[in-house]
Amino acid sequence: MQYSVEEIKQYAAEEDVKFIRMAFCDAAGRQKNIAIMPEELDRAFRYGIAIDGSAIPGFGGEVHSDLLLRPDPSTLCVLPWRPEHGRVVRMFCAVTQPDGTVIGADARSLLKKTVEDAKKAGLTFAFGTEMEFYLFRLDEDGEPTKIPYDRAGYMDIAPADKGENVRREACLTLERMGIRPESSHHEEGPGQNEIDFRYADPVTAADNAVTFRAAVDTVAARNGLYADFGPKPLADKAGNGMHINFSAVSEDKQDVMPQVLAGVLAHVEAMTAFLNPTEESYRRFGSWKAPGYLSWSAENRSQLIRVPAAVGEYRRAELRSPDPLCNPYLAFVLLIRAGMEGVAHNMQLPPAADLNLYTAPEEIRARYRRLPETWAEAKAVAAASDFIKEHLPAAIIQYYT
Repeated sequence: MQYSVEEIKQYAAEEDVKFIRMAFCDAAGRQKNIAIMPEELDRAFRYGIAIDGSAIPGFGGEVHSDLLLRPDPSTLCVLPWRPEHGRVVRMFCAVTQPDGTVIGADARSLLKKTVEDAKKAGLTFAFGTEMEFYLFRLDEDGEPTKIPYDRAGYMDIAPADKGENVRREACLTLERMGIRPESSHHEEGPGQNEIDFRYADPVTAADNAVTFRAAVDTVAARNGLYADFGPKPLADKAGNGMHINFSAVSEDKQDVMPQVLAGVLAHVEAMTAFLNPTEESYRRFGSWKAPGYLSWSAENRSQLIRVPAAVGEYRRAELRSPDPLCNPYLAFVLLIRAGMEGVAHNMQLPPAADLNLYTAPEEIRARYRRLPETWAEAKAVAAASDFIKEHLPAAIIQYYT
């Protein structure tokens, strides 16, 4: 909902709110915040709350380090894990210079502008994420280990699945924050879990993904565990993916999904440094249902893009390469821009790869282009891409490449 400043102040007084977390993400998509008292709400909305940008990765150096956080009232929500008395609420913020100009590394504001540009072009996008994570035990000093919380497998049940209660608590916590999980289950790896979200508009979907990571981290810690979202926590087990489900609807009711998918395939190599932003990310590709080639197919989990068996409002495509360490705001910006280009140029999809690329002979696989195989290769492709230069600010490109 879009609350007014007065409504937020009234809510804070009536609901015993004592702290307001002004939340934002650094260039990598890691959530940051500064807490203010309710008495500072007027100043926050009128002038913004000052932060030292030089201390935030990707936000610049010390010369022009004074930045301001300007809250988005529509993102107000209670943090359920904080005390009922003296409640804590959160609002996402835009990050601006003192003159009100949004900084280049503020990916949330960049996504808002991208959504507006898509609507002007007659396209409406929606997203949903499927995020995987491992639950590991802590040592006697409370530090994370690599000992999985259980030894269960895909969609196993309790008592083998010990993560059941943690997922339940996470889902109920997210529900209290206004986020609607769609499903949850144990994944293939020992101690590995997955929670999926309902579709939402791009900005809300990205906000939900960032909130999800914070909520799961908190719930895991409350249960004496560590939630690991790294793309390959265990070398010989399944990696963590952040599968992105997306759809596009044209204002003229034409089916534009084939062109959108063609646009994504045309530019996904250049996007990979942003979708998979660590060296560890590239150890995940090519095994345990993680893609390795530029391909698409229907209902085929060995492909980069899978078109699930769904109809009507549930029709969508699933990009299987991103991992949970990516910045979801940037990921959605790039997918929307690539899809828009696919529609604008009426790009055509290549033939579907209706085969198992994990077991296909080398001479068959050689027909397909590979995703970048190392982080260095991915960064070089991104730095040389005109598509990336056109659609991402220089500050973000420099940070990633």
